[in-house]
Amino acid sequence: MDILPEFVVTIVSWISSGAMIFGGVVPYIPQYLDIQQKKSTEGFSTYVCLVLLVANILRILFWFGHPFEYPLLLQSILLVIAMMLLLEVCTRYPAADHDFATQQRHFVDFEWSHFWRWSRYRDYVQFVASFTITMVMLTALLMPLTIYVEFLGFCALITEAMLGAPQFYHNFKNKSTTGMSVKMVCCWLSGDIFKTVYFLVKNTPAQFYICGSLQVLIDISILAQVYIYDYRPSSSIKRMP
Repeated sequence: MDILPEFVVTIVSWISSGAMIFGGVVPYIPQYLDIQQKKSTEGFSTYVCLVLLVANILRILFWFGHPFEYPLLLQSILLVIAMMLLLEVCTRYPAADHDFATQQRHFVDFEWSHFWRWSRYRDYVQFVASFTITMVMLTALLMPLTIYVEFLGFCALITEAMLGAPQFYHNFKNKSTTGMSVKMVCCWLSGDIFKTVYFLVKNTPAQFYICGSLQVLIDISILAQVYIYDYRPSSSIKRMP
């Protein structure tokens, strides 16, 4: 009689681990296919790739100082690979406001005004490689310091947690959520709730569930904006054209 509950728990554990590993990548597959189909990155911000690359490279390094669940480590590795593939298709089909025909922009120019708006895929690879090598060397040097390891983990997770902040600010500035996919935000919310519960159940380091909770709060705030700006009748809300 005790075998069935243990078997069920094992199956549920495997399913939840699989969802954690691949769940972070799945939302970006339709985006990748959409860019290939339209041959344009119009409507997609490559800064999403930047945030997730930085967050997950730092999270991988954090694992060496404070090992956590393997599914979370594998999730980070897959997200780094996915973001690099997404950047490749973005450089092949840039948005209309990226006028690369008249002005080439490269990482080695070190111009802050052109940061993350480079002309070639290799420029993004150079930045990611430079950032990774720098952080690997710094982490190898400071690994014995517990405060550095914990700060590294916090930086990784707070960076990822703030992924929805630009959308929240955009909605707040325009006093409207027109053009934003509510379904996407609902997926964010369901995924972040699952992720936060997973962190608590698996007894991961505190940085994980604290930042997971922050992500849930940002998602709820964005959904609240949908009601406040687009559904609640109020003459006091002035919309921008």
